[in-house]
Amino acid sequence: MDYAIADLSPLEQKLSFTFSDFGLLRRALTHKSYINEQKDKTLQDNERLEFLGDAVLDLIISDTLMARYPEAKEGDLSKMKANIVSEGTLAAIANGLDLGGFLFLGKGEDRTEGRGKNSLLSDALEAVIAAMYLDQGFSSAKASVLTLFMPFIKNLTPLATFDYKTAMQEFCQKTFEVLPTYRVIQESGPDHQKMFEVAIEIHGTSYGTGTGRSKKEAEQMAAHVAMDQLQKKAR
Repeated sequence: MDYAIADLSPLEQKLSFTFSDFGLLRRALTHKSYINEQKDKTLQDNERLEFLGDAVLDLIISDTLMARYPEAKEGDLSKMKANIVSEGTLAAIANGLDLGGFLFLGKGEDRTEGRGKNSLLSDALEAVIAAMYLDQGFSSAKASVLTLFMPFIKNLTPLATFDYKTAMQEFCQKTFEVLPTYRVIQESGPDHQKMFEVAIEIHGTSYGTGTGRSKKEAEQMAAHVAMDQLQKKAR
């Protein structure tokens, strides 16, 4: 991909963000392996932007979790944030954006499948977040970042603050005199980004499904759904 004339507008559309300074976006997508092979010594890699993007993302997610969960303790907030800003989550979002296809990589890095490396993708996404922040400020960057991260925030945060699976077990023992059962109904995605869908059943009747990046996480979400459903019926 030619550095000077590369069309990055498809990435802008996926980011829901229009850059005023395309140079910032190009730099965010530039790996040091690419710089090492260029004669133009004015080009810069994305490592400094990655450093800034990590801090910007940390603030955006922390601010959002504080607002969504005003009663959550510091320890719970820290666990939630760690889940959301993990390398795996960032890489999953980067893959959803096809970020690897837009990266400027050296030939060696490209040959060794650098476009699919989680570490490289997560670093590049943080650099892109920094580029958005520098281009249009915190509010605009936050809006675009939350569009990308909100599905993960919605899926992961309740699990860190409340053990729905244990609560559901106690409820079922008291109400139905039986334990709920969990059944995996679907697995999707590559091995390093598996998603599980699990159904929760009581006496053979399904009371909801949940999805997650592990069976345990999906079971917690299914228990959450079932608890909400049973509580509504009891009202």
